[in-house]
Amino acid sequence: MDKLVFICSLGFLVACKGKPETIRPTLAPITESIYASGIVKSRNQYEVYASVSGILRDVLAEEGAVIRIGSPLFSIANTAQQLSKENAALTADFNSRRLNEVKLSEAKDAIRSAKSKFQLDSIAFVRQQILFEQGAIAKADFEQVELKVENSKYAYDASVIRYNELKRQIEFNALQTDKSLKISSAIASEYLVKSEIDGIVFAVFKSKGEMVTPQTPLAVIGSDKQFFLEMQVDEEDIVRIKKEMLVLVTLDSYRGKTFRAVVSKIVPYMNEKTRTFLVEAIFLDLPQRLFPNTTFEANILLQRKEKALLIPRNYLIDNQFVLTESGKKIRVKTGLKDFKKVEITQGISSTTVLQNPTK
Repeated sequence: MDKLVFICSLGFLVACKGKPETIRPTLAPITESIYASGIVKSRNQYEVYASVSGILRDVLAEEGAVIRIGSPLFSIANTAQQLSKENAALTADFNSRRLNEVKLSEAKDAIRSAKSKFQLDSIAFVRQQILFEQGAIAKADFEQVELKVENSKYAYDASVIRYNELKRQIEFNALQTDKSLKISSAIASEYLVKSEIDGIVFAVFKSKGEMVTPQTPLAVIGSDKQFFLEMQVDEEDIVRIKKEMLVLVTLDSYRGKTFRAVVSKIVPYMNEKTRTFLVEAIFLDLPQRLFPNTTFEANILLQRKEKALLIPRNYLIDNQFVLTESGKKIRVKTGLKDFKKVEITQGISSTTVLQNPTK
C-alpha cells in the first residue's frame, strides 16, 4: 500500500513539474532607454594646484567658504623671492626715465653750448676769410681760425651723438629693469594661490607648514549653485543618444526619488580603457542640496510608445523567436525594449499563448 502511494505521489510531482509556464502578450506603454551611471560635478569644478614648490605658510580659505575670482586661497613662504622683487623695484626706480631727466637736461645744455660756440666760430671764420682774401691777415692766422671752427663743429656733432646715445641707454635701462620688476612680481605672485572662479571651497587637502609642489592638489573648488551630471555611456549605445534627450536620475543620497535632467553635451571621443563615451546632462529638477562626486544612476529615454504589444524579454529566443504553448517556434519582429519587456511588432497577437523557453 505504501509503495502504491509513493508511486502515485511521484507521478503527481512529475506531472506538475512538466507543466510549462505560459503567458499572453499584453498591450501597455513602453519606454526604451539607455542605462548610464556617473557622478555629479559642480560647474567649473577644478583642483587647485600651486605653480611653485615651497612650505605652505597660510591656508586662507576653509571648506565651505564662499570665494570670488582672485580670492587668496593659500600662501607659500617666499622670503628670497620677495627680496628679489624688492631689489628689482629699487633697480627699476634707479633706472627710471624720471630720475634720469637731469642727465638728459645736462646733455641738452651741452648741445646748446656747443652749438652757440660753433655759430660764433663760424661768424668769426667768415670775417677772417674776407680779411685773408684782402691780404689783411697772414695765412697762418687764417688757418688757426679755420681749425677752430672745425673743432667747434666736431664738438657740436659729438654733443648731439652723446645726447642721443644717453637717451637710448636710459630708455633701454628703464624698459629692461621694468621688465625685470614685472617678472619678479609675477614670480612672487605665484606664491599666493588665488581662485580662478566665483564659487565655494569643497575640500582642502593641505595644512599650514606642509611641503607643496606643482604635482600635488591643494583643494577642490567649484560653483555652489550650478551642477551637472557626468555619465559614462557604452560605445554600443552612444550613436543613439542626442542632445536634449530626457534623462531620469536616481541619486544614492535621495533614495526613492527620481529627478529629471536633459542631455547637454556629448564628448565625441572614446575612452580606450573603459570603451565608453562621456555624456553630460543638466538638471531640470534640481535637488535641494547637492555635493560634487555624488554617484547616480540614470536612464536616457530614447523613445516611448503608449500602446505596444509586450512580452517579457526572457520569452524571446535569439532575439527573433518565441515558443507557443504547443511548443511551436514562431519568428517575430521586435520594436522597443526596456530592462524587462520587449515590443513585438509582427508574428503574434495578444491572444497567442506563449511558454517560457527557459523553464
